[in-house]
Amino acid sequence: MYIVRLLFALWCAILTTSATAHEFWIEPETYQVEPSGKIVARLKNGENFEGVNLAYFERRIERFDVVVGDTIRAVEARMGDNPALDVPAPVDGLVVVVHETTSSSLTYKDWAKFQKFADHKDFANIEARHASNGFPEPPFKERYTRHAKSLIAVGDGQGADRALGLKTEFIALTNPYAPAFDGTMRVQVNLDGAVRPDVQVEVFDRTPDGNVAVTLHRTDDAGIASVPVEPGHAYLFDAVSIAPITDGGDAVWDTFWAALTFAVPTR
Repeated sequence: MYIVRLLFALWCAILTTSATAHEFWIEPETYQVEPSGKIVARLKNGENFEGVNLAYFERRIERFDVVVGDTIRAVEARMGDNPALDVPAPVDGLVVVVHETTSSSLTYKDWAKFQKFADHKDFANIEARHASNGFPEPPFKERYTRHAKSLIAVGDGQGADRALGLKTEFIALTNPYAPAFDGTMRVQVNLDGAVRPDVQVEVFDRTPDGNVAVTLHRTDDAGIASVPVEPGHAYLFDAVSIAPITDGGDAVWDTFWAALTFAVPTR
């Protein structure tokens, strides 16, 4: 039990110290799996598409599912498993792995750090909004949750993503593993089931030799971003929303982080 408690404490410490500018994502060992193979993926936290592996801890997980078509199966794992996901591959098709965390919080001790985060994630007029809500000067707390999806091809990888009821989510409108994929990844960003128009999508593009480039994109009036992608590259899409908390608790802002990972086959 001591080891379990220690691992849990370390996991929480990683989440707390990895703070606001750090992304959370699902990273499969391989994005294309044979039907007789296994789907193995790690939960990751870090920057620039590089980070630490997070083990499976049930108390930090709100939802963890493997979705194939209309079938949704909860991930069953043991405390401390790393990789957190290691399951037999289903039949041919597009697999969507879904993960949502429980909430965590962090404290901002100076305004400059919060402003830097707000600028990075494109939260407009944050200082005026903070003041208009009557929120205090630092120190103050932010509460955050992570909402990640990953697209994995089993066999032919045919199929489509769909809205899966996450608090916030990317919905892939194109399947990068489909033979007719034209090199443009179209995604819709949702929050509470509604589309998010004119919001920033940060794209992390990892080349086969491990170099990562970062570009910024925006959704249109329908909440859709169209991003050109390259064969052989892996991608992390990130979009963050912020909302004031007015229930009188310690935290004054909620942030909801949407993430999507996938790779483009070389054909």
